[in-house]
Amino acid sequence: MARYTIVPDRSRVWIDARSNVHPIHSETSGLEGYVDLHLEPGGRLHPGSEPRGHLSLAVDRLKSGNRMEDRELRRRIDAQRFPLIVGDLGQMVQNGSDGSYRVSGDVTFRGVLRHYQDLMTMEMIDERTISLTGSSRFDIRDFGMQPPKVLVLKVEPEVDVKVAIVAVEGDADERAE
Repeated sequence: MARYTIVPDRSRVWIDARSNVHPIHSETSGLEGYVDLHLEPGGRLHPGSEPRGHLSLAVDRLKSGNRMEDRELRRRIDAQRFPLIVGDLGQMVQNGSDGSYRVSGDVTFRGVLRHYQDLMTMEMIDERTISLTGSSRFDIRDFGMQPPKVLVLKVEPEVDVKVAIVAVEGDADERAE
């Protein structure tokens, strides 16, 4: 089993929401964490292995480009009490021969933990670097959060989240290479 450390400045998160006025888009880097994997030559997950992982994103990194919307979002999240969005990998099972995996785990947002499952794609970038990409749809009401309202703007409760994670085998000091 090898530890792959997420490279924050090479990993991205996109969050897209809809409102009655306009789409809301946030894109940020800054994911932190790791993935423990036992990979076979060629980059496939070793059958029977039990991958684990942990990632986090600071809520204050979420920005839509509209200060008023961002302020309301942080207020509704209660960012001072709940400064991180956290994900913990529970299971990763090959879903075909194309590098696709069914991934399940827990997401903690606003102090509320929910279990999710979706597809991710894993690729070897080079002998020490992997890429994990995937997307999922979340209903923020499942985490006890009411959708933001700013003046006449009403945000829909479902948001689409996409991640593109780059992780390097080894510790944080080796990532800077």
